[in-house]
Amino acid sequence: MVEVWLPYGKTEVCVRVPTQNLLKIVEPNDAEPAKNPKSEIDLSLANPLGTKRLAEIAKPESKVALVLKDSDTSINQMMISSLLNELCSAGVKDENITVILAYDPFHDFPSWQQMPTLGDSLSSRVKIVSHDPEKTEYTNFGRTSRGTEVLVNKAFAEADVKVVAGVVEPHPFVGYSGGADLVLPGVSNLETVRSSFIFALDGKAERGTVDGNPVYEEAVEAARLARVDFGLNIVRNGGFEVVKAFAGGIEDSFREAVKIADTICRVSIDNKADVVFLSPGGFPFDASFFEACRCLDVASNLCKRGKSVVLVAECTYGLGNADFVAALSRYNDPKVLEKDLKRNFSLGKLMAYYLLSGFQTTKLFLVSVVPDYLFAEVHSIKSARTANEAYRYASDIAGKNGKVLFVPNGTLTVPQIKTAN
Repeated sequence: MVEVWLPYGKTEVCVRVPTQNLLKIVEPNDAEPAKNPKSEIDLSLANPLGTKRLAEIAKPESKVALVLKDSDTSINQMMISSLLNELCSAGVKDENITVILAYDPFHDFPSWQQMPTLGDSLSSRVKIVSHDPEKTEYTNFGRTSRGTEVLVNKAFAEADVKVVAGVVEPHPFVGYSGGADLVLPGVSNLETVRSSFIFALDGKAERGTVDGNPVYEEAVEAARLARVDFGLNIVRNGGFEVVKAFAGGIEDSFREAVKIADTICRVSIDNKADVVFLSPGGFPFDASFFEACRCLDVASNLCKRGKSVVLVAECTYGLGNADFVAALSRYNDPKVLEKDLKRNFSLGKLMAYYLLSGFQTTKLFLVSVVPDYLFAEVHSIKSARTANEAYRYASDIAGKNGKVLFVPNGTLTVPQIKTAN
C-alpha cells in the first residue's frame, strides 16, 4: 500500500491505495525559493520593466493608492514595506498613501469585512481601506472594446500614482491572477465585474491561458483605462514560498511573472486516470465548497469518462455562495444554466456552470466537514466521511485495476495531458 497525504484545511488527511494502482502524484515543478524574499522584492523595484522606478514616478506631493489582496500575510507585509520604502525615498508622506484591500469574488468570508494583517508598524503608518464592490463610490473610465463599463473605486481613480501588487498564480478563467486582475475585479464595481466575467463562458477563458483569453483582456483594458502606473508581481513555488518578483509596467511585469509561474505550475501528464484525488491546497483555498471549486477544472480534465473525482476540502464555511448552491440545486443540465447565466449573471451561477459542465460524464465525491443533509438537494455530488471511504466508492466504479492520480495542490497546478484516453 502507498500512503498519500493531502492538504485539508490547516492539516492533512491520508489516503491509502494499492501500490499497483498509483498512477502519479501531480505537483508543481520544483523551484528554488529566493534566499531572501524581501531582497528579491527590493531588487525588482530597483530594476523595473517597461517604466521608471516608482521613486521616480512619484513626487513628494503625490497621493498614492496601493492595491493588494488579503492573501499571504508575510508576502503582503514584505511588498508593502518595500513599496513604502520606495515611496519614502521620493519624499512621499505616509499620510498621502492609501492601501486598498482588493475584492476577491471567490471569498465567501467577504474580503471587504477584513483588514489585511500588515503588522502594527505598517498599519500605523498608512490608511487602510477595503473595497466593497457594491457600496464604494466609483469613477467611470469609459468602456472596453467589448462594451464593459469600467467603474473603478473613486479613491483609487483619484490617486496621483496608482500601484497594484499581488501574487501571480493559476486562475480558472482569467488564466493567471495578479497584474490587471487587481483592477478588474480588484477595485471595480460589481456590475463591471459581472459584465466582464460573462466572457468566462468563452472556451478560451481557461486556467493557465492569457493570450486570447477574453476575461484577461477585459482586465487589461480596464487597467489601461484606469491608467495604472506601476505593478509588483510575485511568483511562488508549490510550498507557497517566494521564488521571483517582477516590478514595473503593469503588463510588462505581469507577463514576465507568468513566464516563471508557467514553468512551475504547468505539469505534463501522460494519461488520464480512473480516480483523481484533488486538494485545493488547504486553507484558505478550501474554506468553502464554492471556493474549493475554483480548481475543480484541474481534476475534471485529468479524469477518464465515466470515472470519479474526489475533492478533499475541509469547507469550514460550508457550501458557500448562495447563488452557487441554488444553481446546483435547481439545474442538472449546464446548457439550461448557461441560458439563465446570460439573462441574469452571477459568479455563483458561473461556478455552478463550471462544475456541472466538468462533471457531466464523471462522478464527484466530496470529503469535507459539511453535514450530509446539506447535499440533499444538490445534484451530482456524493459526500464521504473520510478520504479512504471516498476511495472505496470510487474504486468500485474504477474496478480493481483502476489507476489513481493525486493532485495535492490544485490551486497551483495547470495540467497538460500528453495522450487523451
